[in-house]
Amino acid sequence: MTPPRTPQIPVVVLAGFLGSGKTTLLNHLLRNRAGTRIGVIVNDFGAIEIDAMTVSGQVGSTVSLGNGCLCCAVDASELDTFLETLTRPSARLDVIVIEASGLAEPQELVRMLLASDNPHILYGGLVEVVDAAEFGRTRQRHPEIDRHLTVADLVVLNKTDRVGEAERERLRAAVAELSGPAAVISAVHGRIDPELLFDPALRPDHEDKVRQLTFEDLLREEAPHGHEGHDDHLHASYESVDFTSDIPMDPRRFMEFLDSRPDGLYRIKGFVDFGAGDRDNTYALHAVGRFLRFVPRPWARGEQRLTQLVMIGAGIDAAALSAGLAACRADGAERADEPDVERAMWGVLRYVQEQAPEPEVFDAHETPDPREAAAEA
Repeated sequence: MTPPRTPQIPVVVLAGFLGSGKTTLLNHLLRNRAGTRIGVIVNDFGAIEIDAMTVSGQVGSTVSLGNGCLCCAVDASELDTFLETLTRPSARLDVIVIEASGLAEPQELVRMLLASDNPHILYGGLVEVVDAAEFGRTRQRHPEIDRHLTVADLVVLNKTDRVGEAERERLRAAVAELSGPAAVISAVHGRIDPELLFDPALRPDHEDKVRQLTFEDLLREEAPHGHEGHDDHLHASYESVDFTSDIPMDPRRFMEFLDSRPDGLYRIKGFVDFGAGDRDNTYALHAVGRFLRFVPRPWARGEQRLTQLVMIGAGIDAAALSAGLAACRADGAERADEPDVERAMWGVLRYVQEQAPEPEVFDAHETPDPREAAAEA
């Protein structure tokens, strides 16, 4: 079993009806990307203002934003073509964000991503932006928003400064009921922590030293007094739980943990040691919403064999999650019973990309959604 030959770039779908604040949120991500190179695909005839530039949506165009990011404006039919362009090594991108049209069916874009033959991409989740002040009227005009929320992996309840506290809690409860297991976070002016959606890029020291000063740097330097630390508290809307174990994980219990993970747990990332289940490989885990994938990688010579995971969500019980993972550790007898552990690994191998080319959405007991249908197509 060999790992993919090339790294995969997560592709995040950013959706929401007109006026919800998608473009504001996207601009916030681009201004606070911390060196991460972002590719932007705009499925609309809108405009993205970033770094003192305005990129007007022209279908079929590719525009450099001048700060390590690229922007494309495309029709849905051209999505694969531009994904191919943005995933070329020469683009050197870390993440791709697709801003869906305000009247688009986001699950169609998700289907296209899951059905794509492009080996360089990885589904990064569907983020639905909701205007808190206009939610009731939006449901009247666009009742399909209920369907959009049911397939979202993360819901951003935006413009919460425009409603009172009691109304904000009522809206949060209503959105959470519609979105089911998705994490729901509140935001003002689309300001969410970029680490909710993608990991900060790690660059060699020399690369940062020789790079050209970007507008992002200038924006930070010129921030008004008292405002420069504004985004430092964005993490308050979600929780991050770390877990490390030097004892291998039992594959059967670990998969049961994933199948029963609580609502609001948006991302799980890291590496898993399954011990006797596969002594040659560590397994990189990528989970977003109800989507799950493992990628095996050979252990490096002398590498310490650990399970290291980070879980990110909103309204989650950190202690319960840590206890649940601790209970997945294999005891001495299980570690010695290699044939049984190897059989249990079949539950993991279902979600290994090279073993199962058709992407799957786990938890067979839940109501099928468009992503599952796409995976089976």
